[in-house]
Amino acid sequence: MYTFDGRVRYSEVGEDGCLSLQSLLDYFQDCSTFHSEDIGLGLSYMDKIRQVWLLSAWQICIARYPKYGERIVVGTAPYEFRGFMGFRNFLMQTEEGEALAWANSIWTLMDREKMRPVKPNEDMLAGYVPEEKYPMEYAPRKIAVPADGQPMETFTVKPHHLDTNHHVNNGQYVRMAMDCIPGGFKIGQLRVEYKSQALLGDEICPVMAAGADGKLYTVSLNGADGSPYCVVEFSSPA
Repeated sequence: MYTFDGRVRYSEVGEDGCLSLQSLLDYFQDCSTFHSEDIGLGLSYMDKIRQVWLLSAWQICIARYPKYGERIVVGTAPYEFRGFMGFRNFLMQTEEGEALAWANSIWTLMDREKMRPVKPNEDMLAGYVPEEKYPMEYAPRKIAVPADGQPMETFTVKPHHLDTNHHVNNGQYVRMAMDCIPGGFKIGQLRVEYKSQALLGDEICPVMAAGADGKLYTVSLNGADGSPYCVVEFSSPA
């Protein structure tokens, strides 16, 4: 497993002094990009071949949010290629080996010119060596959207929402969805299904549905036509 060491910064914590979910997500995303850069398959390589890995789904499970100043080890490992899709696990631990959070992610390799899926080339297959699948309870990729959702305040995609691919960053969708659920809700698992790309100036029309027991919230981040860009599910710890 590829790893890098970190320390929880003040800018990464919430009001409780612990790493925020958004920052945890950033650590995992940074880990995958560091991995790609270090094996020669980073941004410049992908730009040269005019291809991009697009995230299709997240499942992140959190046992404990590390505290401000706590030293952590963040790791990632691919475990399977299937056609044009790639599967990658993530793990955040303490220096002593306590598992803080773990994740599954599903990626789609796209031709940037034709915007069609393509299979990984020989460089990718040689660089991303599959490892053993992390032992976790794997959820389905697709997220069911309840029919009784409540429309939330509409907003427009701004420049700070975008990444180097010129569309809304994966983590920004989670930030948008978190603004729709009650403050103080403790999140033990995050699931995200990415459906299409929101661009600068697009309108986001969130619809939020709460589970009957108050332990589950689903947010569909829709476009002006009602079709979802992304569906996010938050559940409380088991």
